[in-house]
Amino acid sequence: MSILAALTRGLRADPPPTARTEPVVTAAAPVAASGTAQPEAWMYDIGFNGSGSRVTALPRVTPVMAQRHATVTACCTIIAGDLAKLPLQVWQRDGDGREVRVREHAAGHLLNVEASEGVTAMVTRFAMTYAFALRGTAFAYAPRDGAGELTMIDWVHPDFCSVLRNGRARFYDFEDGAGIRRRSPGRTMVHLRYMSEDGWTGRSPISVAAESFGIALAGQEAAARSASGTSMKAYAKIQAFDADEENYQRQRERLRRALRDEGDNGIPVIGPDDDIKRLDLSAADQQLLESRKFDREQIAATYRMPPSKLQMLEHGVKANGQQQAIDYRSDCLSHWGGFIETQLALGLLTEAERRQGLFLRHNFDALLRATTKERYEALNKAVGGPWMSLNEARREEGLSDVAGGDAIYPPSNMTRDESPAEDKETEE
Repeated sequence: MSILAALTRGLRADPPPTARTEPVVTAAAPVAASGTAQPEAWMYDIGFNGSGSRVTALPRVTPVMAQRHATVTACCTIIAGDLAKLPLQVWQRDGDGREVRVREHAAGHLLNVEASEGVTAMVTRFAMTYAFALRGTAFAYAPRDGAGELTMIDWVHPDFCSVLRNGRARFYDFEDGAGIRRRSPGRTMVHLRYMSEDGWTGRSPISVAAESFGIALAGQEAAARSASGTSMKAYAKIQAFDADEENYQRQRERLRRALRDEGDNGIPVIGPDDDIKRLDLSAADQQLLESRKFDREQIAATYRMPPSKLQMLEHGVKANGQQQAIDYRSDCLSHWGGFIETQLALGLLTEAERRQGLFLRHNFDALLRATTKERYEALNKAVGGPWMSLNEARREEGLSDVAGGDAIYPPSNMTRDESPAEDKETEE
């Protein structure tokens, strides 16, 4: 820039401002308004006020409300209690497919002894499994120290944990057991989800089958009203309804005495203008209450729970109790336990450990523990056979090893002479 141009810059007029152009504004399509008092059906579809049927007379169903039904509570408690009392062990599968128990891993201690300071592993695992069965989702905080070792497993209540998304990464906002508000990445969290459609969002079986659970809750509420005696049993039309208060109360008391009189054999004497309509349970209402038995079967089927575990003994007798226990393990516990094992391993084991073949497994043999006589007979046969040593059998019963117990004894009809050949020739 020249000196003259610099001196005359302030004397030049500013250019005229350009005209401001506003974006074109168009009217949006009208959107149906929906209040919270009488919400539209689409609000129920997105989960407002719980899941349920479009039939507004049915009660709204949420996992918390569904706990009022004893069958729901029983199913969740049985699943959570049985899985929590089973040992959850760390195993490793090598390249040949052989599986070896890993006893020194930190996850083994946290899952079976003490999950966090002052909280036993059984309490933590019960809480996680109960929330998983009831809500379809469960969370736990599993941090690591500077050496990458697990330090604790702290259960987080699902109501106080928010999942944040950044692409495929997930972050979790929650308050831990020490009352500290945290935002943790997915590598330090255990996130259990059930019936997920996108791989990340868990769904409760209660919210999916909300209409069936709503019918069950409605039947229970009807039975509760009938048992409490608060339901309206009848209504009466009396002659002096529009009369003065004194005459009305007199006629009302006369009619009540007539209804309560037990000496009239159920035939009250009333006035010519009086009318009584009874509102007792009809045959259809009584059949509805009877259908609560069917509701129990539906809820049990939703949780894959054998009816015998819910004391519905008409479905089985004691003679086939052992087979029912096997079915319970294979149909119910293996189903829920499989989800828990794989998703716990994803949060508690590093990627390198999983690539090395480490995995988690419930020891279901603890549920099918035989009687003392049956165990001793089986171990006796095992020791006498060519595949199990005496010390291995003693370890199964928690006993210490004995000297010479590592040798496998073949059966008596399979004995062989193991003396040196040169000794035989000397004797000959």
